[in-house]
Amino acid sequence: MLAVVHDYSFPRCPDIPQCIDPSEEGVQTWRVDIVTGDTTVGSLRVTRGLYWKAANLRERMADEQSFLALVAEQLLDEDGKFRPEFEDFVDMASSVLVVDDLDVAAPWNDPWIIAGRAASVIDRLTDNQFAVLFPHAASHSTGVAVLAEAATLLSAEPFSDDLLIIDTALAAPEEAAHRVRERLRDRARYGGSDPWNEDWDEDAEGDEGEEVLTARTRAVLRLALQDLSDQAWEEAAALGDEPLPRGAGGLFGSLPPVTLRQDGTWRRNMARSFDDLVSDLSSDADVEPHCTAEEMALHLGIARAGDLTRNRPRRVQETVGELPEHRRDFDWHACSDLLFQATTS
Repeated sequence: MLAVVHDYSFPRCPDIPQCIDPSEEGVQTWRVDIVTGDTTVGSLRVTRGLYWKAANLRERMADEQSFLALVAEQLLDEDGKFRPEFEDFVDMASSVLVVDDLDVAAPWNDPWIIAGRAASVIDRLTDNQFAVLFPHAASHSTGVAVLAEAATLLSAEPFSDDLLIIDTALAAPEEAAHRVRERLRDRARYGGSDPWNEDWDEDAEGDEGEEVLTARTRAVLRLALQDLSDQAWEEAAALGDEPLPRGAGGLFGSLPPVTLRQDGTWRRNMARSFDDLVSDLSSDADVEPHCTAEEMALHLGIARAGDLTRNRPRRVQETVGELPEHRRDFDWHACSDLLFQATTS
């Protein structure tokens, strides 16, 4: 079953589930049109394979030929079961979403734009038990180079020379999708230009250096981390040593699944990581995560700070008070790049 879906504006996502034919619920395929204004500028094929609804997912996908057959061969054995190497690669995937066959005209063949479209579709068609497959740059599908780069922007990891995989059970893909959306919003804010290209960065550095963590940015990030600290201590006291089930809410429920069975001591140490970062931001100390817990805390803090600047303008204004304005205030994408530079270099 092939359905046509128009994606008219980012970040709005089409109501994809209405296009599903119940008779095809084991393997469902959509052709997602990429549309600007009234003009279709490209398309993307998306196929969802539901392991528990297909009698034999390998056979169903192999019948489609092309990239789907390659995915089926590498992920599923001849009996239709997931191969051990795939089960070791992902946390808890029970179904797959395959993104391929990109055909898009310039200048829309931009990895950031395609990553944004892909993120929208992934949001609507998956939960935290999916593996999302993209072609690797080493393969030769149409539009593969752009798709592979888009997948990398969404934190896909190489599974083989042919496949890149996003594990939706992990926090990194959600954080990556958030960064992609922020980048695209920044472009819209700057009138369609990309403020992150090399020329723009050189101009900015010429008169303002590398200042990204401005006084107002620092104040709002400190506020966000303090909020998270309060929440973490409250939840740690309420939960004690009890493990959390998958899908649990709250701050600790939002952390990677591997942390769900941690005890009260671990949760209190996580809460202290928020406190340590608040302390750094309250002084002239450099802000830099020194351990995995602080990395997770800082990721959450930057995301919460972005939410505050979008949704709580009055509270933000009360926080920044008379602090001087700066052109790079609340530039959370650049802030993330800067603060995690040391840990990724």
